[in-house]
Amino acid sequence: MRQLVVSFVVVSLLLLTGHARATESLVEGLKKACNKELTTFCKGVQPGEGRILACLYAFQDRVSGKCEYAIYDAGTQLEQAAVALKFAASECKEDLLKYCGNVEVGKGRVQACLDKHEKSLSEKCKEALQQTGLK
Repeated sequence: MRQLVVSFVVVSLLLLTGHARATESLVEGLKKACNKELTTFCKGVQPGEGRILACLYAFQDRVSGKCEYAIYDAGTQLEQAAVALKFAASECKEDLLKYCGNVEVGKGRVQACLDKHEKSLSEKCKEALQQTGLK
């Protein structure tokens, strides 16, 4: 169940960095796999501020194997994505500061800034974006 907490935290971070499409498909997959749990145990829970997570945690002894696996799988994928983002941010640090230092984080704005300055980016940054699939 700890993986569930990690998954939701990482989803939030990825949404802030502009990777909403990938995380949306993970969220949809979780909703589908955990539909029974969400509609049975958490039906009246208002989304936001971790309330659904708290609900699932409260009923962790009743979560199906299918739901538990989906949570684990999503957590693993999100962890890999977070590592890739951290690596790319590290490799692109100077470029991010130079070209995108004043750009507000979220809604893909930083990625759009990097795309705009693609030709001026350092080779190290270009390689990292390529290796991580961010470009």
